[in-house]
Amino acid sequence: MSDALARLKDAVGPKGFSEDPQKIAPHVEEWRGSYRGNTPLLLKPATTEEVSRALAICNETSTPVVPQGGNTGLVGGQIPFNGEILLSLERLNRIRHVDKAGANMIVEAGAILANVQRAADDADMQFPLSLASEGSATIGGNLSTNAGGVHVLRYGMARELVLGLEVVLADGRVLEMLRTLRKDNTGYDLKQLFLGAEGTLGIITAAALKLFPKPAETVIAFAAVRDPASAVALLAHMQNATGGQVSAFELVPRIGIDLVTKHIPGTSDPLTAPSPWYVLAEATSGASFDLKRIVEEALSDTDLVTDAVIATSEAQRVALWKLRENMSEAQKKEGPSLKHDIAVPVAAIPDFIAKATAAVLKALPDARPVTFGHLGDGNLHFNFNVADVSKRAEIARIVHDIVHEFGGSISAEHGIGVMKRDELLRYKNTAEIEIMRALKRTLDPKNILNPGKIL
Repeated sequence: MSDALARLKDAVGPKGFSEDPQKIAPHVEEWRGSYRGNTPLLLKPATTEEVSRALAICNETSTPVVPQGGNTGLVGGQIPFNGEILLSLERLNRIRHVDKAGANMIVEAGAILANVQRAADDADMQFPLSLASEGSATIGGNLSTNAGGVHVLRYGMARELVLGLEVVLADGRVLEMLRTLRKDNTGYDLKQLFLGAEGTLGIITAAALKLFPKPAETVIAFAAVRDPASAVALLAHMQNATGGQVSAFELVPRIGIDLVTKHIPGTSDPLTAPSPWYVLAEATSGASFDLKRIVEEALSDTDLVTDAVIATSEAQRVALWKLRENMSEAQKKEGPSLKHDIAVPVAAIPDFIAKATAAVLKALPDARPVTFGHLGDGNLHFNFNVADVSKRAEIARIVHDIVHEFGGSISAEHGIGVMKRDELLRYKNTAEIEIMRALKRTLDPKNILNPGKIL
């Protein structure tokens, strides 16, 4: 391998690699500490051409390589576990072009999501993908995992925000698909193969992204509800009242508010009396819609809501979102937890929560349920604070079996990585797995791209 390492270092130049263990260390550990890996060489190419040269060498020498974006993934997909080369896209971070008239932008894979949002904002447009990790997550990682976030209800998953891609294949060929067309029916939509593939079929180096008009009015409400069934009914009520202007609809449990206000400075309960469940709703519109009045009337003319507050300033909007966005961090500070990133049909959420919570508590009576998430699109973070995580696999199987029973997904937005690789075989049908393996063999016959992930 020494010859391959030397050639790889030449391919990216003196600024494009590191063998320093201290500089490599942050790249080989997942932020929660759940996964740790190792690599003899960290590559940091600055251009698509350098990525191409590096992969051509890896393919020729059968040297496995793991691509990495901002290292914010939660399922181990970005970690080299067996001494693979680690290829970070952090230096491919340019905003290549912003086209306001065409409502699109072209950005490189290492561009940080918050910077992409800012570039769109500077053009008086909006890129709506929004995640708690947006200050460090990168576009390449977002697209490779088909990230979701809080605005899926209105704008869709990451794959629905992509017009075109630039991808380097396993053998170093550059697949140039950076088209900004809204309509293109010329055969297979090849870009879709690489969205959500976690770098196992090719490495995304740039993307053409959709932009949207910047909302003139944003209304955020925090409402107390009796139970998840009331929350689901309230979603339909607010969509009807606003004409489909709801952009986020988050389910929050009482324990979530308790944990955030306990562990996160500068947070407080916005309502005077406690409620077992809450909804954080965001709606956006153009200037002439009078959205605040419509939302106020929608919340006041239904018995689904027991109390509510609407943000009247930017500071209040930030404070309300802070309660939701810091829930994972508060759980981490509270202690060990078992986490499940799942999705079920929206209408099935109340029955799923009831059945799955009962099943987990039967197996683990001391667990504390902390279920929250994107109710508007069916994605729940079905979590439990526990003192002992030794039953992690057993509890995951209980939860995932019930998810499958409800016609849901065992990974709504975090991907498969290594964490759910074996579980995937249990819940995907045989034909799906066979086709996935056939694609992998075709595009990466030497299995050098992120080996051991997904399949």
